[in-house]
Amino acid sequence: QVRLQESGGGSVQAGGSLRLSCAASGYTSSSYCMGWVRQAPGKEREGVAAIYVGGRSTFYADSVKGRFTIYRDNAKNTLYLQMNSLKPEDTAKYYCAADQPPCTLTNAETYYYWGQGTQVTVSS
Repeated sequence: QVRLQESGGGSVQAGGSLRLSCAASGYTSSSYCMGWVRQAPGKEREGVAAIYVGGRSTFYADSVKGRFTIYRDNAKNTLYLQMNSLKPEDTAKYYCAADQPPCTLTNAETYYYWGQGTQVTVSS
C-alpha cells in the first residue's frame, strides 16, 4: 500500500526558509513521478514542483522558480522541498503527491497518491 507522509511545515517570517519532507512507503519512490502541490484557502490546488522518475527532470511553477528546490533521496525513499525566500503568498497546505509512469511534471495536482499535507504559514 502506497503511503506518503509529509513533515516540516510550520510558521516562518517572510524571507525565511523551510524544508518539507515526504517519506514514501509501500513502493520505490524513485520509480514514480513525485511532486508538491499546495492549496490556500479559497484557491485551487497548484502544483508547485515535481520530479520525474529517477530525478532526471524537474518542474517548477513560475511562482516558486528560483526560490524552491525539489529533490529526492532514493536511499531514504524520501522527497524534499527546500523553500527559501518565503513570501506571505506561499502560505498554504502543502501536499506530497506521486504517480506511476506515464506521468507528466506539469500536473502534479492530478497525481493519484496523496499525503495528508503539512501547513506552511508565512507572515509579513
